[in-house]
Amino acid sequence: MALELARLLLGLFITLFHRPLAARVMEKERVLDGHFRRRGINLPAPLSDTSAANLYFAFGIFICLLETGRIWLGAGN
Repeated sequence: MALELARLLLGLFITLFHRPLAARVMEKERVLDGHFRRRGINLPAPLSDTSAANLYFAFGIFICLLETGRIWLGAGN
């Protein structure tokens, strides 16, 4: 039960802080992309900050829904 609650809190954390989290990750991804391009390895262009924020928000909501369902179904045991 404690593990499910921890996962639910992780999902809530991701959902609440999806914008700063996405901005930080995309900043690091752009730096990595620059390093690879300087060495001649062309990767697909990184996502925009808005797209990354939307993906993190959807991922956080998915985790919350999944863990809420697991807690709900496991409450009868």
